[in-house]
Amino acid sequence: ALLAGCASTPQLDAQWSDASLGANFLRGARVLVACDAYELVVRQICQDRLAGEVAARGATPVFVPPETQISTDRAIDAQLLPAARESGAKGLMVMTVAVAVHDVSAPVSIGIGGFGFGSGGSVGVGMSAPVGGGRVTAGYSGNGRVTDVSSGRVVWTAKATSPPSADLNAQMADLSRLVLGAADKAGLF
Repeated sequence: ALLAGCASTPQLDAQWSDASLGANFLRGARVLVACDAYELVVRQICQDRLAGEVAARGATPVFVPPETQISTDRAIDAQLLPAARESGAKGLMVMTVAVAVHDVSAPVSIGIGGFGFGSGGSVGVGMSAPVGGGRVTAGYSGNGRVTDVSSGRVVWTAKATSPPSADLNAQMADLSRLVLGAADKAGLF
C-alpha cells in the first residue's frame, strides 16, 4: 500500500493466468460482469466502467438480475455462477474494489507562543489550533478475475492500484482499463 501511495499513475501490480486457458476464451462471448465493493456508488461506477471495457473488446456484458440475493459474509463469485449460467455467459468477470491507500493533507495551524528570559527565570506558553480541516482522498485497488462458468474455476486474475484522487470515476475507469488490458495480454479476448 505504501508503494501504491507513492505512485503517481495507476499501475498493474500482478496477474496470473491458467496455463491451460485457450486463446480468445472470451472473444464474442457473453460475460457476466459484477463488482464487489463495500459502497454502492463505487460498485455501480465500477460495474459500468468494467462493462464498457468488456464491450470494447468484442464481448457482450450481461448483469446480475436485481433480485439476486448475495450474501456479504463470503466471496460473491460462487454466488453469481447460477445467474451467469442462466444468462448464457461463458465467463464471469468480477472485480473486487477496495481502498488501498489514503492520502491525508494536514490542516493549516496557527501557533501562538510566549517566552521569557532573564536572571529571575522564565515561563513559556504555547497554543496551536487548526484553522481548516484536512482533506482525505483514497486510492483504490481492483482485483479482477475471470471464472469459467462451465467448470466454476478461476482461469485468470489481475490486480491494479490507483493513486489517491478525489475523482472516483477516473479511478474506476483506470482500474477497469488496466485490468482488462492485462486480460488482453493474457489472450482472453
